[in-house]
Parts: sequence; structure tokens; C-alpha cells
Amino acid sequence: MEEHTVVLRLGLSVLLGGLLGLEREMSGQSAGLRTHLLVSLGACLFTLSSIAATHSLPEFPSNADADITRIASQVVVGIGFLGGGAILRHGDSIKGLTTAANLWLTASVGMATGMGFFLGALITVALALLALAGLRPLERSLRHRRQRTRRPGVDDDGEESPRTPPE
Repeated sequence: MEEHTVVLRLGLSVLLGGLLGLEREMSGQSAGLRTHLLVSLGACLFTLSSIAATHSLPEFPSNADADITRIASQVVVGIGFLGGGAILRHGDSIKGLTTAANLWLTASVGMATGMGFFLGALITVALALLALAGLRPLERSLRHRRQRTRRPGVDDDGEESPRTPPE
């Protein structure tokens, strides 16, 4: 692989991962700009490394086999572990699911960029930003509507909630 191709792919992965991280940063999330940028860059480098390994096969013994999908599958698993650490439970609510999903998506953008699948990476980032930022007003509206229609003593399914005696 030519050096300018490596530089282009790594640079684009930084830019695209940074865009996704910037949205999270602006939302005040702990996994923000730098985290997403690094996830995308790392996934891209893993992908480029696996591609480079397939090109250097003549240096390996004849029975050696390089499979670029092995590294890709391990990136997916590793990012799942990282994303799991971003999910926190606070009483009845769970925080961090969107950030975890965004980290996982950012890794896929880095991998696609590393493979040279630029159109897929660009469209994915555009759609992700639309979902992250563009759907926020709709979510707020739905949340407000749910809170208005919820009656005290009645759960989300319309059933009476058990009453606790006053202390």
C-alpha cells in the first residue's frame, strides 16, 4: 500500500471519528471528541495493519494464512467491551447507551476508512449525526408528552402502582 493512501485513510478516520465525537462532546458526554477520534483512528490502523499483512505474505512460509477479517472481528469485540464501560445504571434509569453505540459505530467508520470504503464511512457519519443531533427535538417532545400523560400512582402500562405507606 502506498504511503499517501495510508496517510489519507488515517486522516479521514480522524476527521470522521472526530465529527461523531464532537456531537457527543457538545452534548456533555464523558466519551467525547478525543475518545471517538482515538477509537476511529485505532480501528483504522488495525484495519490497515491487517491489509498490510496480506500484502506481505510472500515473506511468510507457504502454509501461512492472513485473514483480515480476524482483526476486524476482534475490533468489534474490543469496542463492545469499551462501550460496556460507558453504560451506567442510576436507579431505574440507564445512562450511556447512546455513547456506547456511538463508540461502536465510530470503530466501524475507522475500519471502513482503513479498507478504503470512503463512501460507506461518509454516509454512515452523515446518518449518525442526523440520528444523534437531528432526532433530539423529537425525543424531547416524546418525553414531554409521556410525562404529561403519566398519572401519579399509575405505571407506564396503565396499571396501578403499589402504594408505599408513608414513613
